[in-house]
Amino acid sequence: MKKGWEIKALGELCDVLDSKRKPITKRDRKAGDYPYYGATGVLDHVAGYLFDEPLVLVGEDGAKWASGENTAFAVEGKIWVNNHAHVLRPHRNTLLDNWLIYHLNHTDLTDFVSGLTVPKLNQGSLREIPIPVPPLAEQQRIVGLLNEAFEGLATAKANAEKNLQNARALFESHLQAVFTQRGEGWVETTLGDICVVDWGNTDLTKSSYVDGGKYLAVSAAGCDGRIGHKEHAKHTPVLSAIGAQCGRMFLPEEDFTAIKNTITLTPRVGTCAGKFLYRLLTHVELPKRGAAQPFIAKGDILKFQIVVPEDSEAQLRIVDSLDELEEETQRLARLYERKLAALEELKKSLLHQAFSGDL
Repeated sequence: MKKGWEIKALGELCDVLDSKRKPITKRDRKAGDYPYYGATGVLDHVAGYLFDEPLVLVGEDGAKWASGENTAFAVEGKIWVNNHAHVLRPHRNTLLDNWLIYHLNHTDLTDFVSGLTVPKLNQGSLREIPIPVPPLAEQQRIVGLLNEAFEGLATAKANAEKNLQNARALFESHLQAVFTQRGEGWVETTLGDICVVDWGNTDLTKSSYVDGGKYLAVSAAGCDGRIGHKEHAKHTPVLSAIGAQCGRMFLPEEDFTAIKNTITLTPRVGTCAGKFLYRLLTHVELPKRGAAQPFIAKGDILKFQIVVPEDSEAQLRIVDSLDELEEETQRLARLYERKLAALEELKKSLLHQAFSGDL
């Protein structure tokens, strides 16, 4: 501990105003202008208020308490707080609101949480949380540095997230252009005309291939095992035909057997490249039936209309260009994801230095 710093229990440093909280059921709330707070933020706006001053709220239940979870947050003005958030008024001649918030959000508080079915940071445990307390001027200096640093980090994070979204949007935009702005030589046809459409082997279940084999076993969930024989060559599109994954497309990179709840689309010779068909069908909305248990009927697939280039070489050129763009998009995505992770680590490092007295 840095010279001049103390460690005190939170209960010594704050007034806990939980007795003034009051929950209102959704049915009994009267709409109004005042924020109605719960464990993680504003839940509603109501006609009355309980507090009218700067305060710190900390999730009691229905929150998360690990490091970086934003368990604590500042509020001010006329507000209503239910009984899922503790209400704290720091002794401001000793403790800054933002110092407390930064520390609580940086600290893993799970050791203070009780209950398995309904985890809860009860008031007794809250009061025992140790808080490092430097002199007030030192708190102000460090909080100022953190505020400035985190403002810059927030801007950098927003830019990285925007760049990540833009990279993905560029690929989707190019995909959209390829399959909507059809050039000369594209013809209208149906899947039944250019493909042999088959149901997967309904006699095969997980127990049939759990021991493995040379070839992939493809189910509605994807490539999830191996089997001793093959029924289809690689790069033959497979369609999940029922359930939560209904409409999902797979393009196996190895020879395979398709099992129950799948539809295989084997292109007829000279009509369509499997890779092109896969790209096309992941872009369109396939016909589904049923609500509780959606499914795709084979008859609907046979009649489903598509537009494809007559020239198979043109199809492969499109596939190659999409593969190259997707690879570049994925490279950029990995770059921006690494940058986001690095920014988060920098934030943790700054907080660690702040509360170790090294900032």
